[in-house]
Amino acid sequence: MNSMMNLPLGIYEKALPYDLTWIERLEAAKRAQFDYVELSIDESDERLARLDQANAERVDIRNASIVTGVPLKTMCLSVHRKYPFGSASAETRQQALDILDKAIDLACELGIRVIQLAGYYVYYEDETEASLEYYKDGLAKGLGLAAKAGVMLAIENMDTVGVASLEDGMKLVNHFNSPWLQLYPDLGNLIEREKDILPELGCARGHMVALHVKDTRPGEPRRVPFGEGGVPFEAAFRKLYELGFNGPVMIEMWNDNAADSLERVVKTRAWVVDKMLRSGLLKHHDMPSESVESV
Repeated sequence: MNSMMNLPLGIYEKALPYDLTWIERLEAAKRAQFDYVELSIDESDERLARLDQANAERVDIRNASIVTGVPLKTMCLSVHRKYPFGSASAETRQQALDILDKAIDLACELGIRVIQLAGYYVYYEDETEASLEYYKDGLAKGLGLAAKAGVMLAIENMDTVGVASLEDGMKLVNHFNSPWLQLYPDLGNLIEREKDILPELGCARGHMVALHVKDTRPGEPRRVPFGEGGVPFEAAFRKLYELGFNGPVMIEMWNDNAADSLERVVKTRAWVVDKMLRSGLLKHHDMPSESVESV
């Protein structure tokens, strides 16, 4: 049984207004009653540049976390869609490893505990018989770097080919048999891929270090309003409770810098917390107010 009274509840960076300083961003998350923020390193030049930013900029982020009391617990390293480990190009595969090396360094400096790895073998090119072997080879090299740094790598099940299920992810976890490689389940991607969510979660027992929560429909992996998709949240949360899951839970949203981004995350948090309470996964968590003061 789950012995925790509370689970850390986080929000994806892209759910918050874009044009904020780090201290403003973390303060906004705090006012919305989130426990942490997930950092994004995606394909955009702006976010990819974070891997090469000056030490002073990293100090500013650390100080913002200290001042607000809101940590960056996890990193979404989705830039591997553009530079995948499974690419047919040796140059691209080296870029993928270099990116992971820098991401591990950034995680160490910012206190990030888990780097979420995309389970895409490739994304913008056709998958071949060699794609999985290339992916494994790159993952092995990256895992060596992560183990030395003491940073957890966690594979997310994706919304396309590659690691399309937790069962697929467990094959890699078992192959490497390392404490530094685990799973970062995405409930929405399981439904988008039309997987049976309860046995999927069951097969990953003991290897789920964090959880992505979003709603989806088959063929619609993003921006489906919570409650309008097909994810059986209460049943999934109840299963996680039975499995003894105690990890961070991250609400994944893309508010596209909308003027009402903060109001949206407050309402979504309340909706998700209600489902967690009903399922037993969460025993008690203070509910947020219905409004958030302007940032």
